[in-house]
Amino acid sequence: MRLFIAVNFPAEIKAAIAKIRDSIKEAAFRGNFTLTENLHLTLVFLGECDPQQTEAVKSVLDETKFSEFSFSLDKVGYFKRDGGDTWWIGLKENKSISALQSDLSERLRQKGFILEKRKYLPHITIGREVKISSGVIQPGVSSVCFDVAKVDLMKSERINGKLVYTSIYTKKL
Repeated sequence: MRLFIAVNFPAEIKAAIAKIRDSIKEAAFRGNFTLTENLHLTLVFLGECDPQQTEAVKSVLDETKFSEFSFSLDKVGYFKRDGGDTWWIGLKENKSISALQSDLSERLRQKGFILEKRKYLPHITIGREVKISSGVIQPGVSSVCFDVAKVDLMKSERINGKLVYTSIYTKKL
């Protein structure tokens, strides 16, 4: 199973993010845009995991000791790519998210998981392989704040050609 640990959003937050995504989509002549139901904040990408590894991730989540916290959307940006850019929405600096992500990553490494070592930059991916029609676009980000009370272990799979993310385990903070 292809797995990742994420913060999922309620419908009203997804709707606010989708508005920003749609403004970029309107300016693009090409792109693979994240479905509204798939919008999330990845904390740790795990990749392919067998049943034993999946249980190890669940035990790490069970050991997680964090309090609820809030975060806010900050800005829209993109990672330049040859085949089209990856557009994202960044979050205002938040020590709670960084600490949670760091704690999860460290404990997963101790269980034998090989994870990315680059600095964690919390963002919500809204489009991949995006090519903008012309000019520069500057989509605005409204003041959206979200309370985080849980994290989910997510399964990623293609069903009938559609990318589907499903929560297979939830840890309340």
